[in-house]
Amino acid sequence: MESYALVFPGQGSQTVGMGRSLAASSPAAAAVFAEADAALDEPISRLAWDGPGEDLDRTENAQPALLATSIAYLAALRERWSAGGLDVPPAAFAAGHSMGQYSAFVAAGVISLADGVRLVRERGRRMQASGAGRDGAMAAIIGLDDSHVAELVQRSSAHGIFGVANRNAPGQVVVSGERPAIDAAAVIARELGARKAIVLPVSVAAHSPLMAEAAADMREILAAVAFSDPSLPVLANADAQPLLDAEACRAELVDHLTAGVDWVAAVERMAAAGVTTFIEVGPGRVLTGLIKRIAPDAETFALDDPAADDRLAVPFASPAPA
Repeated sequence: MESYALVFPGQGSQTVGMGRSLAASSPAAAAVFAEADAALDEPISRLAWDGPGEDLDRTENAQPALLATSIAYLAALRERWSAGGLDVPPAAFAAGHSMGQYSAFVAAGVISLADGVRLVRERGRRMQASGAGRDGAMAAIIGLDDSHVAELVQRSSAHGIFGVANRNAPGQVVVSGERPAIDAAAVIARELGARKAIVLPVSVAAHSPLMAEAAADMREILAAVAFSDPSLPVLANADAQPLLDAEACRAELVDHLTAGVDWVAAVERMAAAGVTTFIEVGPGRVLTGLIKRIAPDAETFALDDPAADDRLAVPFASPAPA
């Protein structure tokens, strides 16, 4: 059995209908959605399954719906492994992309599912309110050589608060900060050789100092929640260092609001540690695509399989999925 890691997508992977077929065929997945609904005292499952999309895409809804769906996929996978008599060892690592870190912590037993969905709902609300009165923005920079990122940050910062929110893959970063700096960055990036610089249709400057108020609020909220040591190493968003105890995990959920997500470093660290298979746990294939660019020799599985009746791919089954 090869060494594998579980990776969990962040906001943006949500889509209307996610998890519906899975819950219809898997009692374990259905139980996850029922627990999430009870924790929020409202049917987040119905919003995930039936929409409408504009309501699901609201940050305070997208995040708990995505967490519930990701954990439902994990529960269904473990259920299928058990039913098939597959003795699959624990994952070597877990890693979440931005909000996906909460899903990783639920998977690693750091926080409960109920606390997880309640926390990400509050996280979404606090992020939307943070930086009120300061026009936040984000932009995707495609095709810029990594050697030019430092110059992009230096020049753009002259126009306002600015930083790298996500280093997603070689030549692909997302930047975040005050809108004048983001607008300037779109021009500067093209001057430095970027193929595309796209200002995103968002009003929240995620993973930037504009989230300081949200981070302060979440520090207070998280202090009242029970955390346990992780059952497997979870990698920090900012520097890909393993988080090995409860308090490190608690601090991570505060710190990552104002710091960037270095997904390249996380994947490279896992691959260097011997991980040969990455399993994307949740809807869509965003992380699968990024990992193929970062570690092209690794095997990747997205559990969300549109060709399957229940939309569940089962890695390590025989025969293995293509």
